[in-house]
Amino acid sequence: MVERSTISRYRGRMGIHRLNHAVLFVGDLARSVAFYRDVLGFRPVPMTPDNFAGAVFLQAPGSTNDHDLGLFEVGGNAGPSGAGRGTVGLYHLAWEVDTLDELSATAARLAEAGALSGSSDHGTTKSLYAHDPDGLEFEVVWLVPADQLDDAALAARKRIGRLDLDREKQRYGGQTRGGVGISVPA
Repeated sequence: MVERSTISRYRGRMGIHRLNHAVLFVGDLARSVAFYRDVLGFRPVPMTPDNFAGAVFLQAPGSTNDHDLGLFEVGGNAGPSGAGRGTVGLYHLAWEVDTLDELSATAARLAEAGALSGSSDHGTTKSLYAHDPDGLEFEVVWLVPADQLDDAALAARKRIGRLDLDREKQRYGGQTRGGVGISVPA
């Protein structure tokens, strides 16, 4: 355990500025690759070591990152994750989309795949929730651009509301680039 004095000493000095990639353990590698490729548009990148056949690395559409997701196969006999139910562990990852139109299209693809489990309006973010073939939860999110944040959107961060994508597209525009001034430089 890290002592409080150590934390205080390093506060403000850490250069971490974003999550670079995530690695997931999956039961069936081919099934998971197909899901992330066909439903979310990730593309495999050729960087798996020659002597390790049980992994695939993927890049999100539009990403300039080396890879955004690594999938490591543990086999079909692996049990489901107990994270949040009986063990500690990661709750979910959130993938960001550029526009509300893309969020709508993603919702349709997730629903068609039987993976969409919910959606929420968090004021400054508009979110879809889904599960991959192993039941691991993830979020797909559109962020309100900084120049369109208002008191109502900021106040709504403290509640979870029902997401009405058509209403949000009327308010912000379906092709408005999200996250500008927040996660995307202005």
